[in-house]
Amino acid sequence: MTLAYDLTDTSATRPTGPLLEAFERLSARVRFGREEEIYGQDDDAEMFYRVVIGVVRTSKLTFDGRRLVGGFYYAGDLVGLEPGPLHRFAAEALTVCELQAVRRSAVRAYAGEAEVDRAILHATAHEMDRLQDHVVLLGRRSARERVANFLLSLAQREPSDHVDMPMGRQDMADYLGLTIETVSRMLTQLQGEAIVEFPSTRRFQVRKWNALEAMAA
Repeated sequence: MTLAYDLTDTSATRPTGPLLEAFERLSARVRFGREEEIYGQDDDAEMFYRVVIGVVRTSKLTFDGRRLVGGFYYAGDLVGLEPGPLHRFAAEALTVCELQAVRRSAVRAYAGEAEVDRAILHATAHEMDRLQDHVVLLGRRSARERVANFLLSLAQREPSDHVDMPMGRQDMADYLGLTIETVSRMLTQLQGEAIVEFPSTRRFQVRKWNALEAMAA
């Protein structure tokens, strides 16, 4: 099986050891409704978050008003680990979400300065790897290949007959560097060729794995 550039995979940003213990002991559960802001771009990075239920989207507004989607975070992933004092991206609840929230200072006091710095360094290194994959995707692939790669990464994350797609067409467009019209056209083409099937807007089924993998290879 061909592995897509899994740009939705943030599994390396999951807490372990003392950091995980800090979340279990010190965090409070908070709920967010769909599209509700968790923290804003350039807000103080005072809190760490761990996704318990739902999917979180990070995004950034550029100086000319365009929105860039940075990533999608699933249950178990950490959100809000920043090397600096401010959040470079905003975070919103893509679906109804429940998160564990803990103050950065509390984690430092419990787990130690070195453990927090180690976690931030690990998350930053993983984000750099994911960013490199993203640059390759945007720089070397056609619109059709980008959309196929994205669908394949979702299907590989959730191996079942029908794959839930929590993000909308505009989220995909802003993530893949395309217009929403182009994304919609590519999805229509893939469905017309019976490569994928969309029984609903937010759910799809892969009909021709080999064809989808060939586009994503």
